[in-house]
Amino acid sequence: MRISRRVDLERAEHERLSPDAAFSDRSRGRLVAEEPDLLRTCFQCDRDRILHSKSFRRLAHKTQVFLAPEGDHYRTRLIHTLEVSQVARSIARPLGLNEDLTEAIALAHDLGHTPFGHVGERALSDAMARYRGLDDSGAPHGRLFAHNEQSARIVELLERDGHGLNLTREVVDGIRCHTGSRRSETLEGRVVALSDRIAYVCHDIDDAKRAGLLSESDLPEGPRSVLGDSSSQRIETMVHDVVSSSAERGDVVMSESVWSAMMSLRDFLFENLYSHGDAKWEEPKAYAMLAELFDHFAAHLDEVPEEYRVHDGDRPDVQVADFISGMTDRYAVSVYESLKVPRSWRRR
Repeated sequence: MRISRRVDLERAEHERLSPDAAFSDRSRGRLVAEEPDLLRTCFQCDRDRILHSKSFRRLAHKTQVFLAPEGDHYRTRLIHTLEVSQVARSIARPLGLNEDLTEAIALAHDLGHTPFGHVGERALSDAMARYRGLDDSGAPHGRLFAHNEQSARIVELLERDGHGLNLTREVVDGIRCHTGSRRSETLEGRVVALSDRIAYVCHDIDDAKRAGLLSESDLPEGPRSVLGDSSSQRIETMVHDVVSSSAERGDVVMSESVWSAMMSLRDFLFENLYSHGDAKWEEPKAYAMLAELFDHFAAHLDEVPEEYRVHDGDRPDVQVADFISGMTDRYAVSVYESLKVPRSWRRR
């Protein structure tokens, strides 16, 4: 049986991938230089480090959209991550892009997400603004804490007890740029950014339908006529469109009609699901709980675990945000109960 070594895999990339792909033997390297693996490319090593990290495992118990959903089939942050990875690889493969790099970025893109989804992100941003004495005009929502920046911070600094995962610069760039105004330097990173939107638009509709909050007929007719009448049809339409449009344009793009349809569905979800509605009625409680946890630990920094305090240059509010953002939903509730609820009244 023949063994394929790293050098063989790197050579094969040049034979089968597009000239526009990111090649592992041309990586810009790691922050801390290390000996390359004998059997795996640098991007394969990155993927494996992410899969074995504590932050990745915690995604299984973090909210996607529905807070503490009843039932086993609603998406958690981990399931969303795996679906983004699948969509991204389905786009990268026919375009001849580097699937290993694409997968590594996709698996790590949401490591920095807070408990309770985006409401947790808002709670930490607002708490940090209060701590620094800034109002909304001085620190707009999302500027002090953003999950994409936190995801990059985790892999660069916080994982492995404060040593970080020492990933390649291409993976970190893709993580940081998967949302927001900055574009990834690699086509693989741009694939993940677009796949994230494709995945959450489709699966959030699916979860809302399962919860009885939406029906297919509630969705606007225009986008449905373009994208399809089911989650699988919509994903297939968008994946095929990205592949054909990107091949034609030489960049990762959607056609104007499909992009407009996807964004119309996204706007519909923000209006009817993300911003208010039955899926969100518990969010004020989650926001208040995280705000109280932040205030407590900011006043008792010695109670923050040592792994979040090993970097002396970090501000105290950053250390507290690192700790709280890493919590799962249920751990945040447990910590809150231990601090705020009399022992005899706590859940058993």
